[in-house]
Amino acid sequence: MGVRRYRCTSCGNLTRFDVTMTRRTRAFHHYTVGGELTVEDEQVLDEKTEQVSCRWCGTGGTVEGLLEAEG
Repeated sequence: MGVRRYRCTSCGNLTRFDVTMTRRTRAFHHYTVGGELTVEDEQVLDEKTEQVSCRWCGTGGTVEGLLEAEG
């Protein structure tokens, strides 16, 4: 699961998007005696992008994912 870039074909935005995702992870939770939490060794088991919308013009239907070489 790599980093994906997006582009809004409506306004040309390449930098600002609202992304809704569902992620299932496994992680080691380490609590101090005082109750402070540190999350270590987090692994992403499954990840699904549900919706991407452009922050500039507000549309979601015109946002496309770019491949690593594009941009």
